[in-house]
Amino acid sequence: MCTFKAAGRRRQNSGADKNAAQAKRKAAGRRRRQGQRLPGGASKISVRANQAKASKLGAMTHILSAVAWPYANGPRHIGHVAGFGVPSDVFSRYMRMAGYDVLMVSGTDEHGTPILVAADEAGVSARELADENNRLIVEDLVALGLSYDLFTRTTTGNHYRVVREMFEAVRDNGYMIERTTRSAISPSTGRTLPDRYIEGTCPICGADGARGDQCDNCGNQLDPTDLINPRSRINGETPKFIESNHWFLDLPALADALGEWLDEREASGTWRPNVIKFSQNILKEIRPRAMSRDIDWGIPIPGWDDQPGKRLYVWFDAVIGYLSASIEWARRSGDPEAWRQWWNNPDALTYYFMGKDNIVFHSQIWPAEMLAQNGKGSRGGDHNPFGQLNLPTEVVSSEFLTMEGKKFSSSHGIVIYVRDVLSRYQADALRYFISIAGPETADADFTWAEFVRRTNSELVAAWGNLVNRTASMIHKRFGQIPEPGEFTFEDRSLLSEVERGFKTVGDLIMHHRQKAALSEAMRLVGEANRYIAETEPFKLKSEDQQERLRTILFVLAQVVADLNLMLSPFLPHAANDVDRVMGGDGQIAPMPVIEEVTELDPQVLPADFAGRKSYPIITGDYTTAPTWERHAVTPGTPVGKPTPVFVKLDEAIIEQELARYAGQVPDDVTGA
Repeated sequence: MCTFKAAGRRRQNSGADKNAAQAKRKAAGRRRRQGQRLPGGASKISVRANQAKASKLGAMTHILSAVAWPYANGPRHIGHVAGFGVPSDVFSRYMRMAGYDVLMVSGTDEHGTPILVAADEAGVSARELADENNRLIVEDLVALGLSYDLFTRTTTGNHYRVVREMFEAVRDNGYMIERTTRSAISPSTGRTLPDRYIEGTCPICGADGARGDQCDNCGNQLDPTDLINPRSRINGETPKFIESNHWFLDLPALADALGEWLDEREASGTWRPNVIKFSQNILKEIRPRAMSRDIDWGIPIPGWDDQPGKRLYVWFDAVIGYLSASIEWARRSGDPEAWRQWWNNPDALTYYFMGKDNIVFHSQIWPAEMLAQNGKGSRGGDHNPFGQLNLPTEVVSSEFLTMEGKKFSSSHGIVIYVRDVLSRYQADALRYFISIAGPETADADFTWAEFVRRTNSELVAAWGNLVNRTASMIHKRFGQIPEPGEFTFEDRSLLSEVERGFKTVGDLIMHHRQKAALSEAMRLVGEANRYIAETEPFKLKSEDQQERLRTILFVLAQVVADLNLMLSPFLPHAANDVDRVMGGDGQIAPMPVIEEVTELDPQVLPADFAGRKSYPIITGDYTTAPTWERHAVTPGTPVGKPTPVFVKLDEAIIEQELARYAGQVPDDVTGA
């Protein structure tokens, strides 16, 4: 069993454990951070003061970072991680440094017809395809530096058990209705067609290209039988509709409770306007929604175990993954009930990260499932095995990322896979682009020209140059961070302005304004570069100028340390490199790791999984990250000759990359 270092040490919530954790954080960088009094109102740093501050912050609340589950029908492209991956990691890394108790969970979503379709095309079983893509996705997300406490998968016995218990609770509380309905079948294969794989004309607004689950033009939820002139998006054939019994989630019986919750969320003023308005609008047309499918790949339905051709709807089980992953994390941590601090504690805050195409499942379906389990709908109910579950504090939805003006499409070559881009470029160059130019509140376009420009002019020429010049001058003139003399007005001004950045940048990250946060940090990088241009330390060579030189270089060392902390949620790999350049041990931004774990509940899984001995997870110990505040650098810290942190890109790569998909035309079949 995985020991989960990150979990066991910090989830017990005792004062001793918190102080020990904070002492560990401080020890990692104490050599260069203690003892120096700084101008601008900054007080002398003490380990005890920081421990007390972090302990107080940590007691404020638990934070659940619930990250959308990447679908395992293939490797993920950069459009996917722009929506769920990088934004959630930036937020989680910052919140940990600010003292909050963060649990960041996700995993691969491995059920549903698209898995079967992809497996058929590859000539393998659904399990074999899921196993292969799960491992690929795990490796890619670790390479990108996403700091999950647990990244797991939906084909675990733990997940099957939790999902079936949730279904039984919702059903027994009266919110599942058994109905005979018409299911869409492919005439050529006899297999169920997923709602999103059927398109036609919307019966409400008349738009063509509406899917069988939703019309993107008017935003209304649909069923395949509602569509005018329905057709398969896989091969264009007209679906065959057959009668079949299915379970429906009785959303109308939960509508009042959903409406009250959404009204409260709107009143909080924290949700992005497009997300809250969309969520309230779809509530107006709410109706029961099928939660089972005619398919043999998925989680068996409690009470219908004798019907192997029926399984729970993939979206019913996928959203429960946030809960099941938290429970798996707790079980592996040695405290099986630890998950309740994030799910039953009314003071806990929960944030869900995804792309805008998944809003409905996180602002309606998943909250409805929790309300039904909680017994909070019109029928009441007291079967709640998971206690009173917390509804989302905020659904943090990003918009879409396109590629050179075209919609991503793996099947037509309009795609940049995460694995491919990381094999050719630095992970933080991609993270930087997503954070500074990604689809935070509006659709954004990835172009290679802009990627190269931002990497070279902002990462290399601005931040990388500041680090390199500072370290080079310190190494060449003193070999160590020098002892400063008297600070001038310009010294104090820069130190004070940068220190204020901790609050400004931190507040922006906390409120999911990551573009603005990163822009502010980079503005401060610009101020530091301007300080070099104005003070001209490279010209101070005479003996009577040495005290001034020492002071300037000390100021620069402090500013680089401050900015490195501020940028570390965005650029974790570079943060560790910069820390090492400046004489540290490179433990500013702890990194995730892959661990092989054994199945917790093998007896729960169907025969498809016989023989599976283990599976990979992402986890990590993130306690060594410093607290979110200025840590005074230590005069005397050795600084060696630096090497560049960022790689400057040759503009020739623009044409090289464009040539990879020249002539390709996007389609609307999967967009995946």
